Order: sequence, then structure tokens, then C-alpha cells
Amino acid sequence: MWAYQSYRCRYAVVRTMTSWLNHSMTRIAICAPATPITRDHARALEQVVAQSFPDHSVTFHEQCFAVDGHFAGPDAMRLSALLDCANDPGVDAVWFAKGGYGSNRIAEKAVAGMNVAARSKSFVGFSDMGYLLAGLYKAGIGQSVHAPMPVSALSETGRESVARVLRWFGGDQEGLEPSLDGRTPTVAFNLMTLAMLCGTDLMPDLSGHVVMVEEVSEHLYAVDRLFFHITQHLGNIAGLRLGRISAVPENDRPFGADAEGIARDWCARSGIPYLGRADIGHDAANRIVPFGLACRGIAS
Repeated sequence: MWAYQSYRCRYAVVRTMTSWLNHSMTRIAICAPATPITRDHARALEQVVAQSFPDHSVTFHEQCFAVDGHFAGPDAMRLSALLDCANDPGVDAVWFAKGGYGSNRIAEKAVAGMNVAARSKSFVGFSDMGYLLAGLYKAGIGQSVHAPMPVSALSETGRESVARVLRWFGGDQEGLEPSLDGRTPTVAFNLMTLAMLCGTDLMPDLSGHVVMVEEVSEHLYAVDRLFFHITQHLGNIAGLRLGRISAVPENDRPFGADAEGIARDWCARSGIPYLGRADIGHDAANRIVPFGLACRGIAS
């Protein structure tokens, strides 16, 4: 659908669905590249769609419910399910069911196995799904989007977060992260995921980008360590925004700086502009960040 000269020229972020609005229904396929969900999670999302989003359909790949130790099935099963969804010309978007750990184990093969149909889709998720979003963005396949995932539909606050994404699928832009301006390409990652991506074949060139990061359940000294690492790889970015650093465990002694102080310090050390906060995080308020260029009013 889109012709990209390079990742820096990816447009139409909030227009991702505009060519689909003439369809009778936005067709969303859901798979689990990392960890499984339950059928209760699936029923909860299906209920939200049935009650409030009649112009959408959601289909859960059976693989979402498979269990193989930590993972939603073995690597080969998770890879096959992702390619089933991505390469299906009858599907408009692939929505990742849940994070956890595991998408990195299949990401390179997944990117290599995607066909022309995958290039017209949005791929939506966050946290561990950042490995896939990064690899797809680097390869120019479809539209990578940081956003809440179906697993959240089982709670009352989570239902609003999935509804935010479903509204965006229908063209509503109110769920976008407020700082997106359409002039500077932007990406959003979990901090640990971004640190693990740095130096790998999945890592895109983020020169000229605003990079947003968030984290959950890490000690502040670990957050400091992660910033030490990522700032060594982000020297040419347009700036960094800090999302929420939540559920920070107590250490045996105070670290001496809060999360924003850590981000400011490492940005200053590395010559990276610190641009302030971003409304993203491991919580129901997590906003939508399409990778590339996005602004309010593009889809008209």
C-alpha cells in the first residue's frame, strides 16, 4: 500500500486505517508471539467489540492459548501463527495479544517470512513486542504501532485502553500520545527491550527520531544502567522523552535520583536533547505511538 524510500520517510501514521474505512469492517487478527492469554481474555475483548465497535472484527489465532513452558507455544508455532496473520490478505491489522518475553526469538524469521500482504497492515503492541515492531520498522514492512494489547480487556480500566486502540483502528486520533506533531519521526519502546535491541540486526537506525521509553518493575539502579547502555547507541536522535517508570521495587538503600533525574543525566552526558515526559507506560493510560511521522489531522 505504501512505498517507502526509507524509514525516515514513513508517513500516514494515523491514516493507517483510512484506506480501510471504505470496507464494511476492519478485520483484526490477534496472535501471541511471546506469552499466552486465556480464553477469558479473548471473550472479554470480543464483548467490547460486539458492544461498542460493530465495524470491527477480531479473530484470535488458536495459538494464543497454547502453553509451552513460559511461551505461547514453541518458537515454530508462534512464528507460524504470526505469519498466518501477517500474510493473510483478508486481514487489515495484526494486534499482538500480550507481551512477556519471547518475540525476539522469532523476530528475524518473522520479518524474513512476510509477504506483500503484510506490507499493508498495522502491527500493534508494546513492551516485548518492541522486538517485532523494531524489526518491521527497519524492514519497511507495514506500520509499527506502540499501543495497548488485548490482554488488558479483562479489567475495567483495561477495557478503556483496548477501546482506545479500537477507536484508533476506526480513524479516531484522540488516543495518540499528545506530543506527536507530524514533523519529527517518533518511536516508543520499553527501556529494557530497547537496550536489548541495541547492537542487534533488528535495531533500526533512529537518527533524527524522537525516542520515547517506559519501564516497569525495575530498580532505579537498573534504570540507570539501561540508560547508560541505550545512550551509547542513540547519539544522533532528535531527542528523548521519558514515559512512566512504574512499580519500582524498593532497594536496600536510596539510589539518590528519581527516574527523570536519571534520564536527564544520561541525556546530558551523551549530548541527547531531553524533551520531557511522554504519556506511555505499563498501565491503562498508555497512549498510542505509531512509528514514524504522525500528527493530528492527517487523516481527513
